[in-house]
Amino acid sequence: MQQWIFLSAAILSELIATLNLKASAGFSRLWPSLIVIAGYATAFYFLSLTLKTIPVGVAYAIWSGAGVALIALAAWIFFGQALDVPAVIGLSLIVAGVIVLNVFSKVTSHS
Repeated sequence: MQQWIFLSAAILSELIATLNLKASAGFSRLWPSLIVIAGYATAFYFLSLTLKTIPVGVAYAIWSGAGVALIALAAWIFFGQALDVPAVIGLSLIVAGVIVLNVFSKVTSHS
């Protein structure tokens, strides 16, 4: 169970870092830039802890897939970035893939 907490922390840290990447304005604003650096460092730290028990391919697929979907959702909520139908379909397929990995794959149950 702990590996899923670590993976969730990695995903959340990446989300925070990426949202602040836009706010950093090309690293020209101090506080958002510091949040980006800290967020990505935290994300990679927790991802590395996850890799002790979850295979790298599976952990990275879940981390990146969930990250892509959450960033798209957050960009829509916070920045008003619209998603067209193909984008929503593509994101839905990514989320479906993450669900399939978690629910049906035996490699994610390794602890």
